[in-house]
Amino acid sequence: MVQKPNAGLKEAGTPRDRRRDRQRDAILRAAARLFREHGFADTGMRDIAAAADLSAANLYHYFNGKNELLFYCQDRALDRMLDAVASARRSSPSAAARLRLVFATHLRTLLDDIEGATAHLQIESLPPALRTAIIRKRDRYEHALRRMIADGIRAGELVDMNPAIVARAMLGAMNWTVTWFRPEGADTAAAVGDVITRFLVRGIASRTPAAPRAFSVVRTERSKGTARS
Repeated sequence: MVQKPNAGLKEAGTPRDRRRDRQRDAILRAAARLFREHGFADTGMRDIAAAADLSAANLYHYFNGKNELLFYCQDRALDRMLDAVASARRSSPSAAARLRLVFATHLRTLLDDIEGATAHLQIESLPPALRTAIIRKRDRYEHALRRMIADGIRAGELVDMNPAIVARAMLGAMNWTVTWFRPEGADTAAAVGDVITRFLVRGIASRTPAAPRAFSVVRTERSKGTARS
């Protein structure tokens, strides 16, 4: 059974709960380093306990096993990204600004918050029930990003391209950074995130603002999105 998968994102009500959440995040950081260095399959719970300066018994007090820890990592990351989408829609004045906020959060979550771990790519390592839950949440995030792109196209702020293809290309570019980024390298996570965010947004931003209009590709995407939702 997975316990409190979103605990790292939401402030718990008591000091004891907050201490537990902080410890779970510290364990996640230690595990992330090992996953990056040795791979998920070759990292054991005893390795994670040693890296987190815990006994194996104490580690199992926080996570029942490696699958639960992996689920926590992926679920936690997706919640941060979905929160960024909601925040961008509330506060950002333009499509480009909304995308920059979401992309910056996405990259910071992958490269800094979990220190470049490839754990979020290890979906096939999860057992079926947990894998299904993560895929559903991942699809929610992708569809939210598609809608954000489609809205920008319709407003004339973004170039007329298929939002589904654009969203997947952008997600692929961002997610792949964890396979080559190194925290000890010359570039910080913030610097890498800034370059990639500006590169991706510049690639889709309309060079000359167009009058708001209904693009055929947006109509097609919206009809498909409605059918899938």
